[in-house]
Amino acid sequence: MTPEEQARMVEAILFAATEPLTTAQIAQRLPPGCDPRAALDRLRRHYEGRGVNLVRAGATWAFRTAPDLRHLLTREIVEQRKLSRAGIETLAIVAYHGPVTRTEIEEIRGVSVSKGTLDQLVELGWVRLGRRRPTPGRPATYVTTDAFLDHFGLESAADLPGLADLKASGFLGDPAVQEDLPLPEPEK
Repeated sequence: MTPEEQARMVEAILFAATEPLTTAQIAQRLPPGCDPRAALDRLRRHYEGRGVNLVRAGATWAFRTAPDLRHLLTREIVEQRKLSRAGIETLAIVAYHGPVTRTEIEEIRGVSVSKGTLDQLVELGWVRLGRRRPTPGRPATYVTTDAFLDHFGLESAADLPGLADLKASGFLGDPAVQEDLPLPEPEK
């Protein structure tokens, strides 16, 4: 099969998918002998600069509207369920410090974490249980998911803004807080 035919098949699979797919999921649907990675690379190049782009979010692939055209598709909707401040803080801690245990989240936040807060993040699909730590009690860890990366338009956790970026954006308004904030720079 030619590379063009393989790219065409992968294109059809991704367009028909209701959610982003991993390379392995794409490979399962292709005939034997196809190279999904090469087809994805070919498609990614083909869609650069077009109205839709092929994007990777963690281990998954999907077609998304080009960033400069998103305003054409924006529509105002009423958000039925907003994250609480505790939910936002917990999500940020998992994103920047993950994999992280519940105890570590509580140490960073300085208050106990409600089970409902973590349950809500898991229900949204932005956080999942990670590996258990090989320490006494074998505590579970929490990590962000590909759905989190996809929702926030990130290719990997390394794309999260660092402390300098947040300060420059004005998100950290109180200078006293800025000095003591335990926010590591993402690894590149």
